[in-house]
Order: sequence, then structure tokens, then C-alpha cells
Amino acid sequence: MAISYQKLFVLLQEKGIKKYHLRQQGIHANVMDKLIKNENVNVSTINRLCQILECQPCDIMEYVPDDETKS
Repeated sequence: MAISYQKLFVLLQEKGIKKYHLRQQGIHANVMDKLIKNENVNVSTINRLCQILECQPCDIMEYVPDDETKS
């Protein structure tokens, strides 16, 4: 895993925001599935999430090195 979006879901919980609200703001269900699975999403998605949540990218994602690169 290279990028984790776990921080996004913690932030959503802290702010009391449901995934449904994000869908209403233009974040499609298939994109939410990618975020849940820590799959790649485009920068415009990150930008939109930061606009909606009034946060910085580091508040919703983080780099997590793979075990293979932890030497």
C-alpha cells in the first residue's frame, strides 16, 4: 500500500459527515469505493474533497511504505 485514505474516514467521522453528503457534493460512489480500498484517485478528487471538508491533502491521506521498502 502506498497511499492510505484512512485519515479521510476519521475526519468524516469527526465532522459528522456521511458518505452520502460527499456523493451529493459530486464525489461518485465508485470514487468512494476506490478511497475505501486505498486505490488511486485523481488529483481533482483530492482537490474536491479538500474543498468540501475545508482541509489540506495531508488531513485526508498519507504515504504508507510497503513492507518491501522498509529496509
